Amino acid sequence: MDRCDECLFVYSALDSDELPQRLRDLAARYPAALYEVPDPRRRPAPEVWSALEYACHVRDVFRVQGERLALALLVDEPEFHPMGRDELVITERYNAQEPEVVLADLATAADEFAARFGILGEVELERTGVYPWPRREARTLRWLGRHTVHEAEHHLLDIRRAGEARTAGGA
Repeated sequence: MDRCDECLFVYSALDSDELPQRLRDLAARYPAALYEVPDPRRRPAPEVWSALEYACHVRDVFRVQGERLALALLVDEPEFHPMGRDELVITERYNAQEPEVVLADLATAADEFAARFGILGEVELERTGVYPWPRREARTLRWLGRHTVHEAEHHLLDIRRAGEARTAGGA
C-alpha cells in the first residue's frame, strides 16, 4: 500500500523528517472535526463507525504504533499483531467515552508517538517489522510512520463524512 485511492494520501510524498510535526498537526485537527458533528456518537449506518468511534480508534492507533515502534527497535523484524480494531470498538465501549477525554488522550498519544519517531535516525527508520495489514508484509519504521499519518488523515475524512451524513438528511 503506497497510495490511498479514497483519501489520495501518497506515502512517498511524506518525508521522514516531516512525520513528527504532521502527527502533532493531525491530532490538533481532531477537536474541530469532532465538534462539527452534531451527534458524534451516532453511526451514519450500522456498519459505519460514529465520529467518536473513529477518534477513539485513531487514539489507539497512535498508542499501538508507538508500541510497535519500540518493539522494532528492540527485536529484529518482530511480528506486529493485529490491534483488533473492530473488537476494541465494543470491548472499550468507544461510543460511551467522553469526547473531551478522548481528544486529550489522542493528542497525548500523537505527541508521544511523534517524539519517539522524531529521534530516529536513518538506520532506525530502515528497521522492519512484519505488519499484518493490508497483507502480511515486512515494513520499515519509515513506512509505519507514514501509515500512521495516513490513518489519521483518512479518519478525519471519515469523521467529516459522519457529520455530512447527518446534515444531508442521513438517518
